[in-house]
Amino acid sequence: MPKAEVLYISYDGMTDPLGQSQVLPYLFGLSKVGYAITLISCEKKDRFANRENAIRALCKANRIDWRPIIYTKRPPVLSTLYDIYKIKRVVNKILKEKRIQLVHCRSYIAALIGLELKRTKGIKFLFDMRGFWADERIDGGLWSLKNPLYRLVYRYFKKQEIAFLQQADYVISLTHCAAQEIRSWHHLTHQPHIEVIPCSADLELFNPNRITEAKQVVLRAQLSLNQDDFILSYIGSIGTWYLLDEMLEFFVQLKIKKPSARFLFITNDSASSIRSKAEQLQIPEQDIIITNASRDNMPLYISLSSYTLFFIKPSYSKKASSPVKQGEAMSMGIPIVCNKGVGDSDLIVNECRAGFVVDELRIADYNRCIDLMLSSPVDSNNIKRGAKKWYALDHAIEQYSDVYNKILTE
Repeated sequence: MPKAEVLYISYDGMTDPLGQSQVLPYLFGLSKVGYAITLISCEKKDRFANRENAIRALCKANRIDWRPIIYTKRPPVLSTLYDIYKIKRVVNKILKEKRIQLVHCRSYIAALIGLELKRTKGIKFLFDMRGFWADERIDGGLWSLKNPLYRLVYRYFKKQEIAFLQQADYVISLTHCAAQEIRSWHHLTHQPHIEVIPCSADLELFNPNRITEAKQVVLRAQLSLNQDDFILSYIGSIGTWYLLDEMLEFFVQLKIKKPSARFLFITNDSASSIRSKAEQLQIPEQDIIITNASRDNMPLYISLSSYTLFFIKPSYSKKASSPVKQGEAMSMGIPIVCNKGVGDSDLIVNECRAGFVVDELRIADYNRCIDLMLSSPVDSNNIKRGAKKWYALDHAIEQYSDVYNKILTE
């Protein structure tokens, strides 16, 4: 007999990289310790066509009952309402088949359904908030408060945010910074139960001991990299939050002091936008290497790095941000350069002596940081110990399992 029947709702797709790194590994672990998981996700049509069979096989092997729906992209707002309607139809079908005891909701769209199930069916509700979603839409320029429709939607979700926090049986926050912010809100009638679980890394996959020198030699040759190149890497997508111009400006300063520096982008995003920005800064074409990697090959690509870099737009909503790339790089023992004011990132880098933090996104601070990079050796063992403390997937699964148990035994 399973410990409990759990319904997990995600507006992210399992055929998306995020679903494969930040949803499925947790659910596989929770299934292994005895929870019966039914998973609803919203899949992008093209990715679903390419990856459906592989994800279905993984879910079957790990006893996850996967019920995907196709994500609707347009028109804004109405498409989301239509997706909520489709999710509810699947939920109603599942409720006729199974005795769901807990609904685990990833972010705000899913939480709308979880809150309704709590109110109408008495089903326990876990709000896995992931971040200050409505504020992210404003800070990222995706919604404008000058637009009456988006202003209305923003206010609606800020009101619902309070309901999620007050009525959830438990809340998951990615950062201590966000948890502290929530606890400072005087308009909450009572303090929610909050567990902090950062975006985790699979330490078995992101394990430098599994990387052979022979594989590195082959990959360097494929990427036209030399053995003595100083590789600054960037991992992941470059979208709303990641400050490409500032990262390239940092590289320009690094190149002055370290002529062997090369900038390796490991991303599925278009190379043209990166090259266009690099050209504007007169960075030689051969110094920018742009490639992509499957999740299984990502550790090998990361292992070529001397340092990895990410600058994220510092804003109110980023108090709740936990970059996946940080845990993956630290697991590989790779030192980090990041900017201040993004979730717990700077706290973790400083505590674990895992690299250096840029206080202000300006040339003087870049050079201060570069001087430290080039003069102060960083111990990769410290970094790996820090990754184990903060980002170990096994520990995150234990935390989720403990939260499930607390909710179900109340």
